Amino acid sequence: EPSSDKHVLAHVFKVVADPYMGKISVFRVHQGTMKKDMQLFAGDSKRPFKVAHLYQLQGKNTVEVDELVAGDIGAIAKIDDIAFDSVLHDSHDEDHIHLVPLEFPKPMAGLAVETRKKGDEQRLFDILAKLAIEDPTFIIERHPSSNETVIRGLGEMHLKSKLDKMASQYKLEVDTKPPVIPYRETITAPAEGMCRHKKQSGGSGQFGEVHLRVEPKGRGEGFEFVDAIKGGVIPGVFMPAVEKGVRQALADGIVAGYAVEDVKVTVYDGKTHAVDGKEIAFVSAGKKATIQAIRNAKPIVLEPIVNIEIVIPQSHIGDLAGDLSGRRGHVKGTGEKNHGMASLSGEVPLSEIADYQSRLKSLTGGQGSYSIEFARYASVPAHIQQQLASQFELQEED
Repeated sequence: EPSSDKHVLAHVFKVVADPYMGKISVFRVHQGTMKKDMQLFAGDSKRPFKVAHLYQLQGKNTVEVDELVAGDIGAIAKIDDIAFDSVLHDSHDEDHIHLVPLEFPKPMAGLAVETRKKGDEQRLFDILAKLAIEDPTFIIERHPSSNETVIRGLGEMHLKSKLDKMASQYKLEVDTKPPVIPYRETITAPAEGMCRHKKQSGGSGQFGEVHLRVEPKGRGEGFEFVDAIKGGVIPGVFMPAVEKGVRQALADGIVAGYAVEDVKVTVYDGKTHAVDGKEIAFVSAGKKATIQAIRNAKPIVLEPIVNIEIVIPQSHIGDLAGDLSGRRGHVKGTGEKNHGMASLSGEVPLSEIADYQSRLKSLTGGQGSYSIEFARYASVPAHIQQQLASQFELQEED
C-alpha cells in the first residue's frame, strides 16, 4: 500500500558502477518512508545495512535528502549486498515479498576476450564484473578447458558497446575472437599400448616400462584408472606417476588436441630398475603408452549438440526450418505464441550457430530471438574430424 506509515518496501530497478561513488543502487519506494541512518535489509538477507546517505537523482547529479516516501525514486551508494531486482525493506516480516521478475532475452552472442597487456588479467575481471552488475543481459563465462573468458550479450552491437566502454571509460584494450567450441575425443574399440622409457646421461639414469589397455565407456561415464599389476613389477610407489602420465595424455588429446573422455585405462604389466626406476620415467612411459593405445582404439571426435528454441514471426517458420537443416540441425516441433509470433524447437551442433545472431536478425528483420542449452555430445562427420585433425597437426608443427 502506498502509505507513508507502513513498513518500507522499495524495488531496485537499476544498478550503476560509478567511477567516483562506487556502486549506486537506484530504486523506487512503493510503501513506507525511507529515512537517512535507518537500517534496511536487501531481499532475504538477514544482515542489515545502514543508509548512511540517501540520494535523489537529478540528471547526472545526486542530491542528498533526509527521507523518501512512497512514489519517490532514490539511490543508495556503496552497498554490496544490493543487486538488480532486490526488494529493500525494514523488517523480516517483509522478506518473503518478491516482485515478478522482468523477462529479459537470454544473452547468446559470445566473444572470447583477452588483454593485450600481460598482467592486466585481474583488471579485466574487475571491469567485466562492474559491467555485469549494471546489465542483466550481459554475462561473463570462464571456461577452464579452453582457458578462455567469454562475454555474452544480445548481439554484436550490444557487445561492441561494452568493448567501447571498456576502452573509453576504463582505458583497457582487449583482443576478441569467436569462442572455442568445446570438442571432446573418445575411443570406439579396445586397444593396448606399451612404452619403455630409458634415458642414460652419465650418472644415474631413468627407466620405466608400462603396458596398458584402453576400453571405451558409456557416454558421460568419465575416466577410470585400474591398477592390475601383479607381483610388484611396477612398485606401488610409482603407480601415481603412471596415472599422472595417463591423465596428461588424455588431457592433451590425441586426434585433434581435445580432452579424451569416457575411457577405462588398465595398467597390467611393466618393469622397473633397482637404481634407475624413477617417478619421471613412469610419468613419461604412462603418457606415451596411452597415446599409442588411443591411436589404435579407433578414436573419434565428439561435438556438443544443443537444444535450440527460436521465437520468430509466423511467416518466417519455413525460412528458419530450412536454415536450421542447412546447419546440420533438425526441427523437433513448432508452436504458436502471442501477437503473430511462433516458436520453433530443434537440435543443432554448437559449431554451426556461431554466427546465428546476425543470421537470425537478417532473416527476420530483427524480430527473432533464440536460446540454447546443452543437450549431449555426438560424433562429428568424418570430413569435419579430418579438418580438425589437420589443424591440430599444423599447430604441432608450428
